[in-house]
Amino acid sequence: MGVIKLGICQMPVTASKEQNLSRARQMAAEAARAGARVVVLPEMFNCPYQHEFFTRFAETCPDGDTFRMLTSTARELGVYLIGGSIPEAEDGRTYNTCFVYGPDGRMLGRQRKLHLFNIETDDLVFRESDTLSPGTGPPTVFVTPLVTFGVAICFDLRFPELFRDLAARGAELIVAPAAFNTFTGPPHWELLLRARAVDNQVFVAGAGPAWTEDSPYPYYGHSLVVNPWAEVIACAGERETVLLAEIDLGQVAEVRKKLPLHRTEKSTLIKF
Repeated sequence: MGVIKLGICQMPVTASKEQNLSRARQMAAEAARAGARVVVLPEMFNCPYQHEFFTRFAETCPDGDTFRMLTSTARELGVYLIGGSIPEAEDGRTYNTCFVYGPDGRMLGRQRKLHLFNIETDDLVFRESDTLSPGTGPPTVFVTPLVTFGVAICFDLRFPELFRDLAARGAELIVAPAAFNTFTGPPHWELLLRARAVDNQVFVAGAGPAWTEDSPYPYYGHSLVVNPWAEVIACAGERETVLLAEIDLGQVAEVRKKLPLHRTEKSTLIKF
């Protein structure tokens, strides 16, 4: 077990895909120069969080400008690049999908958002299901020489059984690209990330887009990293930034030894 540096690119998202991809590449390079070996982009980093852009900016794997940028960036920087999420087109449907690349530029796999964000309040109405389709199947765990990690996208944070599944499959770090807003962000963002970390005794990293004045969708920002003891070890504000955190993977085993939550010996079970 060792210490790795993780970088989160809390970037602004505009209506220009070209500009978004360029900024993502620049910020990933900044993170790598600072020593990050794992670099994370936010949810829907290549397009605004609006229905019209989901379909307009959707790409089919492995073709498209976004895929070419991700693979070349990972290879040139020599990092594990967790590509936030983008709208992915396949078989007439559009998915909210995270693509993950290794230091050699090869795609290691993908994770589609399983739980779509539908909200109707006096302050905010948005239904991802009007445009997007949910992913299916078991969650993906990425086993690498550096770290074993899983990905859960934004609204997936509200479903603890998903995180338990990822931890049971060996995840030491769970990355959550997200586009929380200024309505749900203040009461729930940090709470959910810390809860998922303490539930499963893993590191959890939440990566959001930066808040900008001219964005129709009110991004919350505040990307953060939580350790297995539910302590926040790195936190951003609302503005554009590269957030860096050192992750000591030995803490996962250490915390689980001190507080063995997931042992199944009969002596620990309560009978009703």
